[in-house]
Amino acid sequence: MPEPQAVLSKLEQIEAEMRRLNLWQESPLQGEQYDFKAAFGGDTMSFPQWLQFIFIPNVKRAAASGNFPSKSQVSVKATREFDGMDEASALIELLSEFDALF
Repeated sequence: MPEPQAVLSKLEQIEAEMRRLNLWQESPLQGEQYDFKAAFGGDTMSFPQWLQFIFIPNVKRAAASGNFPSKSQVSVKATREFDGMDEASALIELLSEFDALF
């Protein structure tokens, strides 16, 4: 079980890198975008939106409760999603480091 502070620190790094890459969205999602059925919200939002509006808030709640999942594989999706986007290599690495915490 990872230390909550280590998880939160990694989330801060992920958010900072998303902002650096201009993948951070200042406006909120539309309400209907939260009604997704596909993995990673793929039917209603982009992967960066899923990271910002679903993944990060859920992980923050898990850190607050200490109730973490047994594993994480978000970097696998990130590797596929950002394939060919060389500037996203640091973000993929951060997500890999996040996965390694679990």
